[in-house]
Amino acid sequence: MKTLMLAAIRCSLMFTAVTASLFSVRPAQAFTVRLKEVGANVVANGSGAINLTGLSFPIPTPMLAVVNAGDGVIITGPHGSGLVDLYTGFMGPSSFGSGGPFAPDTGSGDFVGISGGTILTFLLVPQGYMSGAALSDSMTFNNATFASLGVTPGTYVWTWGTGLANQNFTLQIGSVGVPGVPDGGSTVSLLGFGLVGLAALRQKLSC
Repeated sequence: MKTLMLAAIRCSLMFTAVTASLFSVRPAQAFTVRLKEVGANVVANGSGAINLTGLSFPIPTPMLAVVNAGDGVIITGPHGSGLVDLYTGFMGPSSFGSGGPFAPDTGSGDFVGISGGTILTFLLVPQGYMSGAALSDSMTFNNATFASLGVTPGTYVWTWGTGLANQNFTLQIGSVGVPGVPDGGSTVSLLGFGLVGLAALRQKLSC
């Protein structure tokens, strides 16, 4: 009786450990800005983290939130100016449309942005930012559309470094997929395979 109880406890602990590790699987999320038409407005929401390894040393400077598709510039954050650090040394598209500069009507959160233009190229983060720290921001253009801002729907990615996690900046305009980020089905499939394997192991151990 005692042996059966110990086996049951052992199997229960094993099941808990395996399922907990499977449910904790999460894709690494680099900083991504999602630009969407919401009602009569265009809203940008940014979130994620940035790994600065592989970029040049920072240059501190004041900056404003703005979108300038023709020059490949999108800077999300509070409405008004803020202090940021500029980095260079990445690769990516030089534009994501043909529109000129537009300032948001409202904004909040961290100043984060990129300029992939042929003249000015820089990645900007809040002054003193440390690699890997979570970033989050938003901005809204009232009475605007993708057409009026001159942005072209699609996914635009800038990269740097040696391919480590979070060494990229992604701009997603409209309802399009973000490359390199597995969907929920991948995690569910992994969980299913894990549970099947665990069931077989439990049967082998007769628990």
